[in-house]
Amino acid sequence: MRISTLRLRGVRRHRDLALDLAPGFTVVRGPNESGKSTIQRAVELALARRCTSTAADIAALRSWGLAVGERPIVELAFDDEEEQPDGTVRLRSGTLVKEFGGAKGTVRLVIDDRTITDPALADETLASITGIPGEAFLGATASIHHHEIDIPRDDKALRDRLQSSISGGDRGTSQAKNRLEVAIRGLTSQGRKNPGRLVVASDAVEGAEVRVRAGEEGLLRLEADRDALSVAREARAQAETTLAERRALLEKARQAEQLRAQRDVAQERFDRYRQAVEIAAELDRLEASHPSSSPLPSLEQIVGRLRSLDARARELRAALGEIVDVDFDLPTAAGPSWRVVAVVGIAVALAGIAGILVGLAGSIPVLAVLGIALVVAGALAAVYAERRRGSFEAAVRARELAEGEIARRLRGRSSLDQELRQCGADIASQLALIGVEDLAAAESLLTAEREHVATLGRLRAQLEGLVGREPREALAPTRDAAALEIEQKTAALDGLGPIAREPRARERLEVEIRDVEAALERARDDEAAARARLDANTVDAEQVAAEAERLVAWREELEALRRRERVYSLALAAILRAETSTMKRATRFLENRMRADLPVLTGGRYRQVTIDDATLDIRVRAPETGAEIPTELLSQGTFDQVLLAARLGLVRFVLGGRRPPLLLDDPFVTFDADRATAALGAIRDLTADFQVILFTTSDRYDALADGVVTLPAPTGLAVADDEPAVSSGPGGSGSSA
Repeated sequence: MRISTLRLRGVRRHRDLALDLAPGFTVVRGPNESGKSTIQRAVELALARRCTSTAADIAALRSWGLAVGERPIVELAFDDEEEQPDGTVRLRSGTLVKEFGGAKGTVRLVIDDRTITDPALADETLASITGIPGEAFLGATASIHHHEIDIPRDDKALRDRLQSSISGGDRGTSQAKNRLEVAIRGLTSQGRKNPGRLVVASDAVEGAEVRVRAGEEGLLRLEADRDALSVAREARAQAETTLAERRALLEKARQAEQLRAQRDVAQERFDRYRQAVEIAAELDRLEASHPSSSPLPSLEQIVGRLRSLDARARELRAALGEIVDVDFDLPTAAGPSWRVVAVVGIAVALAGIAGILVGLAGSIPVLAVLGIALVVAGALAAVYAERRRGSFEAAVRARELAEGEIARRLRGRSSLDQELRQCGADIASQLALIGVEDLAAAESLLTAEREHVATLGRLRAQLEGLVGREPREALAPTRDAAALEIEQKTAALDGLGPIAREPRARERLEVEIRDVEAALERARDDEAAARARLDANTVDAEQVAAEAERLVAWREELEALRRRERVYSLALAAILRAETSTMKRATRFLENRMRADLPVLTGGRYRQVTIDDATLDIRVRAPETGAEIPTELLSQGTFDQVLLAARLGLVRFVLGGRRPPLLLDDPFVTFDADRATAALGAIRDLTADFQVILFTTSDRYDALADGVVTLPAPTGLAVADDEPAVSSGPGGSGSSA
């Protein structure tokens, strides 16, 4: 990557600065505070810092007095050589514009007719072009500040710098090793005053094991007691569950009985009202179809009248149509002879009774027998007298009849005939009232009406017996309501399940519940006995369990610490192996590169260099003695030259085929003129592969440069407190570099 044009806007002292850079070696020269370091820093940020960064140095990058809303902007126009799969190289051009504004920062990267505005994708594309994965890597390889070439002579710092250059970032290997070593010492220390965590954990495990073993026997007894209690609890819980189930089933069985009883009541009511509805319908039909239009009492009076009239008519017709012969020889009355016979009979009977009494008293049997005969004779006389009385009364009645017949025959026939006609008219009028032709039809009608009324009465009695005096219009709704209730109760019974269909389920469940309740009482007694044994156990189960848990925790802690110690040890060993391997590779490469560059940089004084793989100590061979001497014994200028040779070697080593621009902030400030010229020649050789931008205050490099950019000096002057500040020139505003 070779930058052709660089433009800064709002970057510290450079409100608006445009630079044209040569593709090879460009010198950017200017006095102090002319903004050279600012330009180098701007290029670093453009290549390796995300535009949305919120770091404090971005805020410090703003020009002094920059308007609100304006942000620092860095623009680059560049060319890049891209190696093709076939081995050819294709030259491509691009532009980069980064506006640093925190979360509002923007980027625009255009290359190969492709525009990228996503910050992450833009930085990823730049990394693929330059080979610079991050800002730390850029500062450790391709960008050298004059104050950073003087690396502290601490071997760890030097090793970290070289290793970060090789691995692609400052990974802090030395710090990681120190932390691992400290962590391992903290784990494995054996001192009794300050034992390591492994020792503490081991002691804790041993003590816990002793306490746990001491409580094992008690725990066994406690476990047995707890098992017994658990069994008792399970038995009690099972009994309670069974009891609850049986009670629930019993409740369902009782509900089923109630529902069946209610359904039976509803069924009985339905049957009654269904029968009542049928009877009511029959009553309505019979009440509308009487055989006679006349009420039964009236009909009975009419038929009775007809009977009387018909009997009278027959009598009259008989009287008019018959010849009556009357025998006037009436029997004579018997007179009072029956009374005489009765008195005689009574007297004989009394004499017989007296004879019986006298004969018995005087011991005269003849008198007693005679008395009995007299009593019998008296009784017979009384019977004969009674018969005579009947004959006499019959003769009297016959006489009376004869006298009546005589009187009838003496009446006149005209009156009888008139009475007969009147009787016939009355009969006709009575038949007309009931709509029949004769007495027989009237009798039939009366019989039919009586049967009809009797049927109505019987049906009314049945209806009243079924539903009382309830109105007939309410019978059908009541019947339908009863039918609906039957359906509801049946559905409710079906919803209760099989228990509702089981006969005598309630009695069976009541027996089962009594048995389960007895079993529950036994289970509770067993549980109470088991709890009493558990309470009587002197072993503190919780303490032993807690101790066992602490033992497990300590064992886990000990195992975790051992794993950690192994991990730390393995990590430290891996770091050491990786560092050794990496450093060995780096040191061999650096030794070879430094052997080529070091004679040029040191004017041929030093040619042989050795780098220790473990400590990264750099030694050079002294030409006077041939002995290897550490760089710490060299002068500051020579030491910087050795480090510059190492940095140039690193650039070739770690960047591989990528070609970012090399930014040098006057690294030759401690070099003498000859060695500076020689070093510049070495830098000049790099321009075949890299674009080199040298920032310096000296003009001694102008002759070797492909292009020189001169920056003006600042013009602002400090004045007395009572005088106004004076500033002029193009760089007068903004902060100094």
